[in-house]
Formats: sequence, structure tokens, C-alpha cells
Amino acid sequence: MQSPAVNVMVKAARLGGNVLLRNINRLDALNVVQKQRMDYASEVDADAEKVIVKELRRAYPEYGVLGEESGHQPGRNGRFQWVIDPLDGTSNYLRGFPHYCVSIALVDNGEPIDAVIFDPLRNELFTASRGGGAVLNDKRIRVADRKDLGGAVVCTGFPPRERARASAQLKCVDSLLVQAEDVRRTGSAALDLAYVACGRLDAYFEAGVKAWDIAAGVLLVREAGGRVCDFRGAATPRMDERGPEARPIIAANVKVADELQKLIVNTGYAAAFN
Repeated sequence: MQSPAVNVMVKAARLGGNVLLRNINRLDALNVVQKQRMDYASEVDADAEKVIVKELRRAYPEYGVLGEESGHQPGRNGRFQWVIDPLDGTSNYLRGFPHYCVSIALVDNGEPIDAVIFDPLRNELFTASRGGGAVLNDKRIRVADRKDLGGAVVCTGFPPRERARASAQLKCVDSLLVQAEDVRRTGSAALDLAYVACGRLDAYFEAGVKAWDIAAGVLLVREAGGRVCDFRGAATPRMDERGPEARPIIAANVKVADELQKLIVNTGYAAAFN
């Protein structure tokens, strides 16, 4: 059973998604800023986050906010916080590449307890509440039941802030392709995690992701029966401003996650973060 907060989150995510859809035919006219090398944001990101935050705060004015665009906004209730990525997949969006989403999580002392990921192009709504399972458009979802990496489709990412470790990551991918069927790179960490949760992908791993990229997806995978850990096999750290700036992550069913984690260690990729 999902919590009442999810209904508010769904409405907010759909409002944010509407902002994205309204602007897809004026991409050339958008004001785009470069936050850091190869990392961009547009006025659409900011506009979508504003309508999302407004809707969430209408229902829960005392909760804090951690947004990709607006940063940390403390609330009167220090325990609960919204973690928001109004447009996960900005680079895709700005190029007209049809793969991006809105991601919203409610965290309780750094642990995600409610999650919504909305793909406005496909009208796909992923939701989860802690202990209540994971759902795609009202249908319960589960991670794939693959027994090992053999034949697996694994997704990863190459964030700009991690290019210094690219050679270590490519060595890992090279080893992975000996066992797995294929490796994907979609450009949206939130949708990658949602796709693991519903079995479209067998596994996902990436370094340098931030709380707003993954907080909702982490809960979706857990509630779909999967495992989420870091490259050393430890549990993911807290998903709020008190957690690390960026983190490595693995998500899959338990057996595949364990095997992928060992491969990442054995290829030396995990050691790149020492």
C-alpha cells in the first residue's frame, strides 16, 4: 500500500512533466547555462522545479527541499525532505533525444520512503512506498530474475565529473562484455533505476551520481525486490544534503548485484575511488 504523500508527489510530477512537454518544440530558444564542464541546465529545469516545489509545499509546507536547481531549502521539520530532479536527462532533452523524466523522493532522515519517477513522453508513472512495493501505471513490478551476469543487459553512465576515472570504468566494461549480453547508456540515472525495478534492465551501475539523481530510483529497486549498494558492497549513504556530494551505485537483483560488485572490485574500478 502506498502512502498519501505519493498522491501529492504524482500530481507534482505530472505538473513538472507538463512543463517539459510544453517546451519541447522550442528547444532552440531555451536559455541554457553550463553549470560545469559538459553539465548543463536550462530554464525548463528551473521552471519545472518551481511548479513541483510549489505543489509539494502546498500539501507539506514544513518539509525541506533538496533540488538539483534550487539546492537545499531547509524546512521547519528537519526529519523529512523532498529530493527532486525536475529533469533527469537534461542533455537528452536539449538535443530532442526522447528519454528523460521527473524524479521526486521523500526522505526520512536521509532514507527514501516514497518515490515517484514520471516519464512524460511515454506517460509512464513509477511509484513506490517503503514496505508497499513498486508500481508502474498501477501494475506491480519486480526486478528481473536473472541468475547471473550471463546474458544480462547492464546499464551505466559516464558523467562529466567522473571522466578522470574513465579508463578504469572502460576496463570494467570490457570485462563485463565478456559475460553480459550488452551494455547500455541512456543518459538518465532515474529511468535506469526505474527500468531495473521493472525488469527492462538487469542491472545498473554508475559513479558520481547525486542524491537527486537516484533517491527515488533506489527505493523503486528496493521495493521491487532488488539490491542497491556501492562499489564495495556497502549500503548506499543517506539521500539528503548530509550525505556525500556524489556516490557510486549498483542496482540489480541480489545475485546479479553481488556478481557485478565483485567484477567491479576485481577489475580495479572500485579501487579508483580510494
